[in-house]
Amino acid sequence: MTTHTIQIDGTVQRYHVHGQGPVCLMHSGGPGIAWEYLRMPEVEKHVTAVYIEPVGTPGADQLPNHPHGYTRERYAKAVDAVIDDLGEQQVYLMGHSAGGFVAQHYALTRPQNLAGVILYDTSPVTGPELFTEAQSKFDEFTARYAGHPELPEILKAWQAVPTLKDDESTTRTIRTLLPVYFKNYWAKEADLVAIRAAVTGRHVSGLDDDLVPEMIDDRAVLGMLSVPALVIVGLYDFICGPRWARELHDKIPDSTLVALADSGHFGHIEQPDDFADAIANFIR
Repeated sequence: MTTHTIQIDGTVQRYHVHGQGPVCLMHSGGPGIAWEYLRMPEVEKHVTAVYIEPVGTPGADQLPNHPHGYTRERYAKAVDAVIDDLGEQQVYLMGHSAGGFVAQHYALTRPQNLAGVILYDTSPVTGPELFTEAQSKFDEFTARYAGHPELPEILKAWQAVPTLKDDESTTRTIRTLLPVYFKNYWAKEADLVAIRAAVTGRHVSGLDDDLVPEMIDDRAVLGMLSVPALVIVGLYDFICGPRWARELHDKIPDSTLVALADSGHFGHIEQPDDFADAIANFIR
């Protein structure tokens, strides 16, 4: 493993290199979630995984207008800089969750830099449609685990999401909600409790430098995405689930869809071998 530091417009950008094989940049989600949850040891057997540490996340540098300005074009410029620093002509790019918005944008605007794009538990759209679907899936979760002693705190945390304004409450809410993101967190709690305790987040506003919300709907332009795409989704993902994976797959001309039957939002943790096989087969 090596860690590298570069400068982008006066802001420090770090990235971490693990594994061997074709180069694949990994962009974590959130936004504002520390990148370490995305480590993929099984995938690293097949690719040189370059984990970008997004600015604005815990431990990373911040933009001058923090917590604002973290647009996907700003993150795309970081991808440009990392590729340039690596000295690669073309790479694969994976985006998980909110990182998938960055990966879609990058593939649409800079296809010449990519051998392929991997859209992992993400969506072509943000805003009311996404959150209406998420609420429906959240309700299914609460019905499935009705009576579980953690459920009242999970319900309170979900209701608090729109009001988050600081790093402490963001991290606390992420940890409380984490079981919702797995197919069955409590069945594997002994293995997952350390991940829950370690995950951290920073409050990121979702506003650009002019304090305007960045709304995303790529559905009208996905037909112009010209690089091969792999769409991976966990069938129990409540936030970026099968509906959105199907839309991505149907609209992207050269795409492969892999659905993980026993995963929620973290297939690389819940089904690591199947997840790694999907990546290896795509790159081959």
